[in-house]
Amino acid sequence: MVEIDGENLKIDDVVKVARFGDRVKIAESSIPKVLKSREVIDKILKEDKVVYGINTGLGELVKVKIPKNEARELQINLVRSHASGVGRYMDDEIVRAAMLIRANSLLKGFSGVRLEVIKMLVEMLNSNIIPLVPKFGSVGASGDLAPLAHIALVMLGEGYAKYKGDVMKGAEALKLAGLEPLKLEEREGLALLNGTAVMAAYGSIAVYDSYDLIKNALLSAAMSFEALKGTDKALDDRIMKARAHPGQIKIAKIMRELLKDSKIVERARKERVQDAYTLRCLPQVYGAVLDTLDYVKIIMEREINSATDNPLVFDEPISGGNFHGEPIALAMDFLSIALTDLGNMAERRIARLVDSKLSNLPSFLIENSGTNSGLMIPQYTAAALCNRNKILAHPASTDSIPTSANQEDHVSMGMNAAQKLREIVENVKYIIAIEYLCANQALHISGSSATSVKKAMKMINIEKFTHDDVFSYYIEEIKTKIDRGDITKDIEELSLFP
Repeated sequence: MVEIDGENLKIDDVVKVARFGDRVKIAESSIPKVLKSREVIDKILKEDKVVYGINTGLGELVKVKIPKNEARELQINLVRSHASGVGRYMDDEIVRAAMLIRANSLLKGFSGVRLEVIKMLVEMLNSNIIPLVPKFGSVGASGDLAPLAHIALVMLGEGYAKYKGDVMKGAEALKLAGLEPLKLEEREGLALLNGTAVMAAYGSIAVYDSYDLIKNALLSAAMSFEALKGTDKALDDRIMKARAHPGQIKIAKIMRELLKDSKIVERARKERVQDAYTLRCLPQVYGAVLDTLDYVKIIMEREINSATDNPLVFDEPISGGNFHGEPIALAMDFLSIALTDLGNMAERRIARLVDSKLSNLPSFLIENSGTNSGLMIPQYTAAALCNRNKILAHPASTDSIPTSANQEDHVSMGMNAAQKLREIVENVKYIIAIEYLCANQALHISGSSATSVKKAMKMINIEKFTHDDVFSYYIEEIKTKIDRGDITKDIEELSLFP
């Protein structure tokens, strides 16, 4: 059970609910804030004051005053008109994460909604009603209007949703779950739409997966270290502390632990002066990636506990710009660049493994090369994925296309930044899977020594190739094990990792 109060949501909590189906509970301590915020709205309605989004149009239509008898109709119309997304639907875990984050944000008590609105989001999560949300349509300011509108549609008994794995109309899903459609009151439609919850959902899950990804990248690198007979001189703690970047120090420590009982590395320490950069500079590169990830985690956990609505309701509503997705957009672009380079370095080790001139192993890691091509083409696949990532790593946040007749004249494009990060994470998992495959084959040929490496090979569970095979199947098998955490789960040395 994950309890939400608007203040203390963690990325781990988001994943528990979004991916693993944990139930959600509203903290009693957060309810008074919500009730007080709604009282401010009720007072405004009674006094007939003009407030953005309550009795005015939106965006460029802010100048249009909405008659009192049409104020609730405005909220319903906002949801319907803003549900303008296109393309294939977002993954279920993204939608569930977005629903959780939006509920948590509304619990901060700055949005002026009734408690029933937040309860509806929580009840839908606990009933596993998953709105169908098209992937494209958000420019990241004012928040994620289009995707959040598709979620809100189902709350009203409209749109489409999944329920127990079946796609159906939103009204039918609510009925089967024993829920009544929500009847929006003043302010509530805008409050459901105006926020960064969907890009924050992408970002939160990407951060979670990236920590697991780096664990696997370290273990596959340790396997390559042994296969390429690398020396651990460059992992010396004195070198790390001379530069003092925390990620670099941590990565070097973990690599030393992974290779601590390797006779292969011990011999190389005596015989080799230094290695190529893809081994020697691993702490500096992967350490910088880890520092980037740690920074992005801070940004994301700050964001998922923030009020990203407009206007915000204090003693009075105040219009501002907390819906702007720039903090997420910049963080997603930064992590995209970092993970792309992690994949680049892994691909270069793959290239060394299959090149007999660099590895002193059989060409393409097959002992009867010529008749057999061995692991030649998996390196091509890794190279193609690296190229794809380099394209995706181009920042989304440096672009802005004005919307709403230039009233919203700078947008973050944070959704595009977050979505391409998700693809990069998946691509790097495949690159690491290919490094596992190649290093595993290399060590079947040359022999392994380190306990951690032997454990990894046992979990990979692929025997030595003596002839060509359909390697795609093996790459997918390893990728699935990466997704499940199978390969790293029993590696004690990785317990040093967050």
